[in-house]
Amino acid sequence: MLTTKPTLIITFPTTTQAMAAERCCEHHHLPGRLVPIPAVLSAGCGLSWAADPSDKEGILRTFAGDGITCETVTVIDL
Repeated sequence: MLTTKPTLIITFPTTTQAMAAERCCEHHHLPGRLVPIPAVLSAGCGLSWAADPSDKEGILRTFAGDGITCETVTVIDL
């Protein structure tokens, strides 16, 4: 049986913002990874940041501080 777990998904309006988010997370040693947007969501660039939901506030705070624009922030079962 396939198991799922809650996953934080952050989407971006452009590929440039998604790539900036990846560099930001690497620089600040934040958890997660850049992944294609799950089929249940729709967003501008096709890329999203996936992480544990418990890391949401720290990631969003860091993105805001680095000027990264998020389009959608949600938790879904993946």
